[in-house]
Amino acid sequence: MNFLSKEAQFYITEGNKIRCLLCPHNCLIQNNQHGICRVRRNHNGTLVSEIYGKLSAINFDPVEKKPLYHFHPGKLILSIGTVGCNMHCKCCQNWQISQGTAEDFPFRNYYRPEDIVNIANSREENIGVAFTYNEPAIWFEYIMDVAPLVNQSGLKNVMVSNGFISPEPLQEILQYIDAFNIDLKAFSDNFYKQITGARLKPVLDTLVNIKQSGKHLEITNLVIPTLNNNYEEFTQMVRWIASELGADTILHLSRYHPMYKLEIDSTPAETLIGLAEIAAEYLWYVYIGNIEIKNYHNTRCHGCGSTVIKRVGYHTEITGIDENGVCKQCNQKVIIQ
Repeated sequence: MNFLSKEAQFYITEGNKIRCLLCPHNCLIQNNQHGICRVRRNHNGTLVSEIYGKLSAINFDPVEKKPLYHFHPGKLILSIGTVGCNMHCKCCQNWQISQGTAEDFPFRNYYRPEDIVNIANSREENIGVAFTYNEPAIWFEYIMDVAPLVNQSGLKNVMVSNGFISPEPLQEILQYIDAFNIDLKAFSDNFYKQITGARLKPVLDTLVNIKQSGKHLEITNLVIPTLNNNYEEFTQMVRWIASELGADTILHLSRYHPMYKLEIDSTPAETLIGLAEIAAEYLWYVYIGNIEIKNYHNTRCHGCGSTVIKRVGYHTEITGIDENGVCKQCNQKVIIQ
């Protein structure tokens, strides 16, 4: 195989068809057809990834943009993405790439794994590489070639994901990823089926596995009026996070805006604040994003309540923690840096 396609991992043959085992869809793919992700194809009995090394975007971003607020705040991270996704969210903000294919997206260049590491090391303030923009799980093979090299060079790996990945490939990825932000889109299987085309339980299993691995974890919940803003259901979600993942799990509530196939009005600020107040009863650190609401971007130490990080947009001012991420007032560990 050349760089235009690479044999994929995690599949079995069933007659003249292929069963992909990378994610819980377990697509049964006929010859010359793709799985739900649109980028893994049955090529005469071999499952191939059509996006290996083919990037739709490569940028240095603030790490807060992932969003990660408790992992090396104020630093940059090299962010890369391809095309395709194993969910088809009706509200996707990156739908041009997530719902694209290798054939219909004009890729800029092919990047070898060592190219990514060299670019990442070209900026002194850069902490590593983030696999993001579209769903990283579906370019598993590229991540598994890039991420070890990133770690070997002394940098960190970040994965921004929908969490819809099978346990075995997740365990392989966990060897190299230092921090995750996982979209927990709702606490309803009905929402997942109707809005994303996926299921809730595999995402919950992924969250538990990440937590048990000891890797840094933050969660994003996009709040969509009438679809996942029910206070009772939301309370069940944050209770589950607190009990299964821990009260120290960082939660980002993100404001929805009309996008792709959804035309529902944007989430009101008061809805976000109401949900944040509920979440704060169970979780130590709750933030609101995609809208400027006073005090919901800053980090306050859970131990003493003092403001230790101030944020305006993506400008970050670290005021109350030492070089080890510990609160200067009470010695509570707040962040990783």
